[in-house]
Amino acid sequence: MLILCSNGLTSNRLIEAVSPFICNDGMAALVVTADYEYKDKNYHVPRCTNELRALGLSVELFDLDVSAAKQLLSYDVVEFIGGNPFYLLDSIRRHNAADTLREVARKNVLIGWSAAAFVFGPSLELVNQYSPEMNFMGLADLTAASLTTICVLPHYDRFLYRFDQFEEKCQKFEAEHGCQVIRMNDGDGVLIQDNQTTIVHA
Repeated sequence: MLILCSNGLTSNRLIEAVSPFICNDGMAALVVTADYEYKDKNYHVPRCTNELRALGLSVELFDLDVSAAKQLLSYDVVEFIGGNPFYLLDSIRRHNAADTLREVARKNVLIGWSAAAFVFGPSLELVNQYSPEMNFMGLADLTAASLTTICVLPHYDRFLYRFDQFEEKCQKFEAEHGCQVIRMNDGDGVLIQDNQTTIVHA
C-alpha cells in the first residue's frame, strides 16, 4: 500500500483508515533523507516516531544517503518525512531506490508526506511553480519517482494564503497536464492499493 499524506498520520480518521493494514509488533523505518540539513534531528522525528509506535510498531531511523535502499524491504512500514522534494528525488536517483520503493509499496506499507508525497507522484513540476528556489541542485528533469500517477498538493489550507495565486497556479497545472490534483489539508491522506484509491479527510 502507498499512503500519501500532508503531514503524517496526524488525524484520528487517517489512523483509523491505515490501522487495518499495519502489522502489530512490526518494524517501521522512518526515513529522514528529505531533510538534507538536519536529518535525524528534524523536529518532526519525535512526533512521527510516537505516531508509529502508537500503531504497535518498533521504529528505526533510516537515511538513503547512508544505508542501502534494499534494506527498506525488511521493514513492515516505511515512512518518509518531509523536507526538500528536489533533494529527496535526487537522492532516490543517486541510490537507484525507485524500484525498491515500488516493491515496498507493493508488498508492505509505504508512507510519504509533504515533500515525499510530491516525490512519490509523477512530477515535481507543481511544487516547482511554488518553490523553484528549493531546487538548489539544479535538477532539469522534474520527473518524479512515479510510484503513482496521482498528483497531490499537501498543506493546502496552510499555504493557500502564503503563496501568491496558490489556487490559480494549481488550476493552471491541472489544465496544462490534463489531471486532477488532490488538495490535502494537514491530517488528510490518500490510500492507494491495487488500483483502488481512498481519500481520507481529517
